[in-house]
Amino acid sequence: MLAADPAASITAIAAEAGVDRRTVYRRFASREELLAAIYEARLTAIERATEDARLREAPVAVALHRYVEGIIGANRTWPVGLSRMLAEEPVRERRERSVRELSDFLRRATDEGLIRSGLPDGWVSTVLPMLTDIASRQLTDLTPAQAADTVVDTLLNGLGAGAAGSAPRTAPGTAP
Repeated sequence: MLAADPAASITAIAAEAGVDRRTVYRRFASREELLAAIYEARLTAIERATEDARLREAPVAVALHRYVEGIIGANRTWPVGLSRMLAEEPVRERRERSVRELSDFLRRATDEGLIRSGLPDGWVSTVLPMLTDIASRQLTDLTPAQAADTVVDTLLNGLGAGAAGSAPRTAPGTAP
């Protein structure tokens, strides 16, 4: 509900969950406390996905797929942005650690030749989260693993007709 309407009331959230709002207030003293718990759970899920991917030691292609699959799962389970919560220093530090770990991994992927070099600084670390977010929200008919296949293929091979898995295209009426 909060992903669709960040201003959703505790009463509306409780009704959607099938409980009385007093039940929510027994667990969370305020709306802000509820939001903090949600953001904490999302951040923990992101950290867990990063750890499970084994970005430092797994083969790059395997780690990339595991990471994307885990992040898609986290995004779908906790579909709220972290931007409002990042004002808090401890949370911002945790998030920055995750971002640094991903950046280090993407540098390794480039060094090992999985991602081409010569791209503008920060380009891949900007595009990958966007692709992952799009897959999380728009490829909902796919499992996280299937959506990760699409993200990784798009990241590594692009969208052009010469991309892996696509058949060469010719103009209508011409021979291949």
